[in-house]
Amino acid sequence: MTAHTVKYWLTEHPNIVNFRWSPTQSYASTWFFLFAAVSSYIIAAVSLHILLAVTRRRRGLSLGPIPALHSLAMALISAVIFVGIFLAAAAEIRDTRWLWRRTRTTALQWFLCFPVGTRASGRVFFWSYAFYLSRFLHLFRTFFAVIRRRKLSFFQLINQSSLLCISFLWLEYSQSFQVVAILLTTVSYAVVYGYRFWTAIGLRGACFPLVVNCQAVLLGCLTVCHVGVLCIHLVKRGGCNGIGAWLFNSVLNAVISLLYLKFYVKTRSLSLRKQ
Repeated sequence: MTAHTVKYWLTEHPNIVNFRWSPTQSYASTWFFLFAAVSSYIIAAVSLHILLAVTRRRRGLSLGPIPALHSLAMALISAVIFVGIFLAAAAEIRDTRWLWRRTRTTALQWFLCFPVGTRASGRVFFWSYAFYLSRFLHLFRTFFAVIRRRKLSFFQLINQSSLLCISFLWLEYSQSFQVVAILLTTVSYAVVYGYRFWTAIGLRGACFPLVVNCQAVLLGCLTVCHVGVLCIHLVKRGGCNGIGAWLFNSVLNAVISLLYLKFYVKTRSLSLRKQ
């Protein structure tokens, strides 16, 4: 497969170029579907946890190769979305650079701050939609954890639900910041899920908590990017598109960061005690 073929299927295919986020044209694109999906996820996870607790099984249920296959699939999907949105962003920059000269917009500003009036259509938003749909596949991790008799984590429920809502808002309000967020998140997921598959098939793991550290680095990078969006919005004439949704996104990101920081400190303290 040549580079030209890859670029065509990831950026120039008519379904990608002509994509448009719409309740009538895009699956799972309504507020009702979002609320129903999040509610069903939480109810199902809690119900399964209670059911397994009532049965009082001493040993967890074996899922065989399913978690490993899920990790492999998520690593590949994340890698494809990363490459797709990277090439899509490059194509959008190439096609609209002439317009940026009038508004004195740089590529870095576009990555963090969409011009006011941007609509959820075209290459970049196609891959944002693909990222949104992939969030539903991430939900299976919660059920894997519960079936294996691990304690149902409140952080995991909030984290997965919040990320699903955030990815929906990116599309619904053509929110700024989503391109760089998807790039950072997908490359992190590709590493994390690739590592989980590596260890699930019996290969030796890292000598440090790779998954925890990757997630901590991701949250730190996203926080820095949020600050960048705010600075550009305050300086740029007209501001950034979807700033209201970005504000809600920032609040959710802050809550997730605080919960994760608590979890990270707890994990580090336990590891130091074992040493």
